Amino acid sequence: MAELGAHLTAAPGGGDRPSVFEAVAQDSLMAAVKPALQHLVKVLAEANPARYGSLWRWFDEIYLLLDFLLQQHYLARCSASFSENFYSLKRIPMGGDTWQPLATAGLPKRQHWKSLLLMVLIPYLKGKLEKLVSSLREEDEYSIHLPSSSWKRFYRAFLAAYPFVNMTWEGWFLIQQLCYILGKAQHHSPLLKLAGVRLVRLTAEDIQALEKNLAGAPSSQTYSFTSQVQLAARRALSCVAFSLSTGLSVSVFFLQFLDWWYSSENQETIKSLTALPTPPPPVHLDQEPSSALLSKLKTVCPLCRRIRVNATALSTSGFVFCYRCIYSHVKAHQRCPVTGYATELQHLVKLYSPES
Repeated sequence: MAELGAHLTAAPGGGDRPSVFEAVAQDSLMAAVKPALQHLVKVLAEANPARYGSLWRWFDEIYLLLDFLLQQHYLARCSASFSENFYSLKRIPMGGDTWQPLATAGLPKRQHWKSLLLMVLIPYLKGKLEKLVSSLREEDEYSIHLPSSSWKRFYRAFLAAYPFVNMTWEGWFLIQQLCYILGKAQHHSPLLKLAGVRLVRLTAEDIQALEKNLAGAPSSQTYSFTSQVQLAARRALSCVAFSLSTGLSVSVFFLQFLDWWYSSENQETIKSLTALPTPPPPVHLDQEPSSALLSKLKTVCPLCRRIRVNATALSTSGFVFCYRCIYSHVKAHQRCPVTGYATELQHLVKLYSPES
């Protein structure tokens, strides 16, 4: 246990090597920022769909652009990503054990762009793939089309193979972290190895150079108009980045509160606070209908006004419809056509009668 603790806290390759706690913490920082922003945009879109609906639909692409600009700024000025700079870390090229460039010098062009693309594109593509898998599974479970096409067979095979691919990907990262803990690897993440860099702590010279670079900006009067515009854009981006850096330390409590609010332990409390009211019973006719009319009303779909085919109930309201009718309506509007309660495709319940 003492040896393992030494591996966790000490730096086997030197004092500049960050501990596994620092490395994993800076990874989880950006992973916590995106869900918080996504929840904020979702609340705005639900409150005002006309104004913020497009922001919600294109959230991944907008976040990709903002993340690209933010990481580009920090890589160019600090030789680190936003989260790595937040934990006083920097990136150096592989093989820079004897001599380390200052953080303000930046990475070589090759390592710079490889780092930027791996930091920005990999999370974006992974998130898109997870959404695609979720959508395909939903279509496979609730689709009304017969699985006869070659495309249907292909994505079913894809759905069957995806858990093993994802397990291999996550296992790759876990093995790399274990090797890093035991001092057998210089990287806690395979993405750093692919980029050709490794993480080290900032030195006193790095901190002085960063402070000097931040405070000693030359006057923009000696520059051309184009240079002034570029310098103003860089200063604006620097102000945004600095605001994000200082604001994250204040918003940690808020992020932890959101994590607690949506945790599994708190789901029962959330359900009791946000439970849907019991739907009212159907309105009875003023005159007592005949037995034939009453029997017909019990088998009529409220959407198509015809005898129900493949009777399907909504668990959110209790009303029964044709499967084809209610599937199309819920997929398009996400609500019950009778009560207006929020509804999703997983709330459809197939009903089976003794005759069928």
